[in-house]
Amino acid sequence: MSHLYSEEDNKIYFHCAKEGHKIDAIKNYDKASFCVYDSGYRKEGEWALNISSVIVFGKIRLVTDEALTREICTKLVQKFTDDQEYLEKELTNALPRVQCLELEIEHMTGKLVNES
Repeated sequence: MSHLYSEEDNKIYFHCAKEGHKIDAIKNYDKASFCVYDSGYRKEGEWALNISSVIVFGKIRLVTDEALTREICTKLVQKFTDDQEYLEKELTNALPRVQCLELEIEHMTGKLVNES
């Protein structure tokens, strides 16, 4: 699931479909967690993978503001490409079907795990 961290307001944003189990669950309960991890590394001569992860806990809500939804989707596309023509095409064709989510971070933790 693509995500966007906003340092400005210390929130994580996502995009998804407007319907489905995830949306039903969020409407019934606003607590959520989200975990990300890096691709890891191996120390020379070792087979075990070392992975750093971060887990955030907080409250999640549906973004209802159209301007904020457009801004989130724009920044998500810009994470992967600077192709303005592609961005405009996606905003025109897909934006009406997109539901953005906002995770307000209440607690964050992380660790380095050695997978041996």
